[in-house]
Amino acid sequence: MSGRRALRAVLVDLSGTLHIEDTATPVRSSWSGSARPRWAVRFVTNTTKECKRNLLETPEEEIFTSLSAARRLVEQNHQRPLLLVEDSALEDFAGLDTSNPNAVVVGLAPQHFNYQTLNTAFRLVLEGAPLVAVHKARYYQRGDGLALGPGPFVTALEYASGRSAVVVGKPQETFFTQVPDSGMQPGEAVMIGDDARDDVGGAQNAGMRGILVRTGKYRVGDESKISPGPYLTCDSFPDAVDHLLKDLL
Repeated sequence: MSGRRALRAVLVDLSGTLHIEDTATPVRSSWSGSARPRWAVRFVTNTTKECKRNLLETPEEEIFTSLSAARRLVEQNHQRPLLLVEDSALEDFAGLDTSNPNAVVVGLAPQHFNYQTLNTAFRLVLEGAPLVAVHKARYYQRGDGLALGPGPFVTALEYASGRSAVVVGKPQETFFTQVPDSGMQPGEAVMIGDDARDDVGGAQNAGMRGILVRTGKYRVGDESKISPGPYLTCDSFPDAVDHLLKDLL
């Protein structure tokens, strides 16, 4: 990676990288001791089950979620969304007018993915309402194993309506480029995550370096799902941090 700019920002995925549901993955003290004063740290996540306030005990300005990106989009377009997200995530859309919806926003909402609700969304999209996908992850890691993400449900609505969704979360390049501080170049940032396509591939397509960790949803061979492959693959988040501290300071 010769010719790269000096590292100024570290983007960190949450689910599967720092935690799996309510269980935290190991994070050694060197992360908060040595790294944070040198780099801007941003926690970036596609999770749509929790509002930003509930995600981490960290300042909200350090967290950028696909929910944030979805809200920004519907506000810019003055839309009234039908929100297919978990009740715990609705806080991130507080204050929006959702009466007489003219747009559909789909996140991860297991409790709402039933025939009646999806059919309501289908009819709106068929009549011309924009379909906004908070993200299109195929699956994610839960404590009891892999589980369907919102991607299959978004794809079902696309197939039935013949219309394509606007995707706002990872791996969209626009998601990654909104995260670093103003004036920072993509080559000055690295992304750490457990999803080869959405975390690593998305970041690298945006000009960043991507580190894949073998935790969470990672499965053997995931490195080959993207081209070019990851800048680095590590067993865990602490191992990725060790590499940054050793080689990229």
